Amino acid sequence: MKFSICNEIFKHLTLEQTFRFVKETGYDAIELAPFTLADSVTLISQAERRRIRALAEQIGLEISALHWLLVKPDGLYINHPEQGIRRRTSDYFVELVKFASDLGASSIIIGSPNQRRRLPDVTEEQSRQWTLETLTPAILLGELRHVTLCIEPLSKVETNFINTAAEAIELTKAICSSAFQIILDVKAMYAEGTPLPEIITSSRGHVAYFHANDRNLSGPGFGDVDFIPIFQALHQINYQGYVSVEVFEYNETPEQIAEGSLHTLQKAYLKALQLYNDSATFHEC
Repeated sequence: MKFSICNEIFKHLTLEQTFRFVKETGYDAIELAPFTLADSVTLISQAERRRIRALAEQIGLEISALHWLLVKPDGLYINHPEQGIRRRTSDYFVELVKFASDLGASSIIIGSPNQRRRLPDVTEEQSRQWTLETLTPAILLGELRHVTLCIEPLSKVETNFINTAAEAIELTKAICSSAFQIILDVKAMYAEGTPLPEIITSSRGHVAYFHANDRNLSGPGFGDVDFIPIFQALHQINYQGYVSVEVFEYNETPEQIAEGSLHTLQKAYLKALQLYNDSATFHEC
């Protein structure tokens, strides 16, 4: 596993300062929110894309993914009844895959609760079909560009469409593609009411990305979530992707959040790995 952190918490730093701080803190990667760079990824030139990628490579930091995809530009909606809106959204997802590929990012995270909420008089099946219609061109391009689209189950407080890992997996099964998987998020999993290790193990083979936060919306270690069982379950399903810190409550400085979160995750990861290896040795005996 590799550890990443989302860039939007470092609003007071330049991109280069952010990259350097994240690397010096001990993270392997950074996750980028496109709206922090431009109002649309189509406005980011090839020269600027090369600059960002080269900067990360020079510092020794990977770019793990893109997220907060539809904050800008305005007017996009994944499963809107109007075909024209869906088509524009579909075209933008294609551009997001191109942008991710240009930066060397392997995933794009499809959260966007406000741009996928099932509207009145729209059925669940219509939402599913329109979502698949919108995402299919980007998924096909993702196969070619080695970029995985990860649908994120979110709580009913955030959206009324795709609220559980099982629902997200069912959606991905409608398109048989390695470029269409799911992401699991700690605070969102808590909303399911099922033990988190059970959700993780039930999602074996479908999880391409993982967001780490506390159920109080703060960073790992700034609440009461025990990450040891979470990492034990991730070891159990042989998850080898990124564990990325995504925070919504900023009661500490960005630096404190980054440092404290990584310390918590590394400590829990090592303890879980020890317990997992001890268990495997016991069973072998």
